[in-house]
Amino acid sequence: MQRYRTSFGIGFVTGMRSMTACAALSFAAAEGRSRVRWIPGSPEARSFASAMALAEMAGDKMPFAPDRRILPSVAVRLALGAVGGVALAGRGASPVTAGLIGMAGAIAGTLIGRKARGGTTRSASDWGRALTEDAVAAGLATALVRDVDRLESVEGAHDRSYARG
Repeated sequence: MQRYRTSFGIGFVTGMRSMTACAALSFAAAEGRSRVRWIPGSPEARSFASAMALAEMAGDKMPFAPDRRILPSVAVRLALGAVGGVALAGRGASPVTAGLIGMAGAIAGTLIGRKARGGTTRSASDWGRALTEDAVAAGLATALVRDVDRLESVEGAHDRSYARG
């Protein structure tokens, strides 16, 4: 199951902040850490995805922001969770399983993030929870992209030990 940890994690990020996950995937593609080759990783793509992530974080705090649990939002989060799950899966992971685990992470991130965050940004504590969710999403996304290489190294060493034995 270790090869799917990053799949679930990027799905979880997608559930909290979908554009943050997109930015993470663009950075992963730029660094050669994505299993999906069609994700754009150019400097322009990374800048655009990062700007969209920041815009989502700002927009999320507006009183007119839609609930993340409405059907269109959930559908997009599921799709992005699946793509992210496949893109960041460990070596030897099944793409279908990685996609499904990414979707499960997106559902968990959507529901847990909403529950922890609450529904408004009317008070200082509401803003504190919203900003904390932003920081958790960005930090987790960064850690997951970095973890893909580490996971490769661990699995590669494991595979080499079998080749010797």
